[in-house]
Amino acid sequence: MAKRKSEWFDWVKALLIAFGIAFIVRTFFFAPIVVDGPSMMPTLHNGDQMIVNKFIYDIRQPERFDIVVFHASDRKDFIKRVVGLPGEHVAVEDDTLYIDGEKVEESFLQKRKDSMPSYQTLTGDFQLEELPGEYETIPENHVLVLGDNRNNSTDSRILGLVSTDQIVGKTSLIYWPLDRIRILDE
Repeated sequence: MAKRKSEWFDWVKALLIAFGIAFIVRTFFFAPIVVDGPSMMPTLHNGDQMIVNKFIYDIRQPERFDIVVFHASDRKDFIKRVVGLPGEHVAVEDDTLYIDGEKVEESFLQKRKDSMPSYQTLTGDFQLEELPGEYETIPENHVLVLGDNRNNSTDSRILGLVSTDQIVGKTSLIYWPLDRIRILDE
């Protein structure tokens, strides 16, 4: 009888430790998220399930073209791509991204641009000054984010710049559905 109680206690202890570790990992290091909507197509599809690296930006700052999850409101997180960094001026003209007046290639959009009719553009023209906040350059601790599906995305063009405090983390691993499993490299 004493052996059974000891075994039972060992199992309970092991389960509590496992749940504790899972709680710590999910709270501080990694968390799942489900893509909701078409704003990151074709890179991400509605319903893609991903892992968010929540500690990466404790080690380094967001980099251009990172795919980030951020708090858009108290109840809603968005997934978008970082396009502009602190101190930069961002503009799009004739479907071309310009950072501080220099053309920047967005290779992840090229296939989509090539499939569109020549009279249609993926990204409407804009300059940083025209966005909410009317900044001339992106202030410290802020980034400009855009969805890859530029003509169907609620992003910095509507929401304004995103504070780094709003960023939950970086995501680059799709783990579900099985036919979409991949690590995104850009």
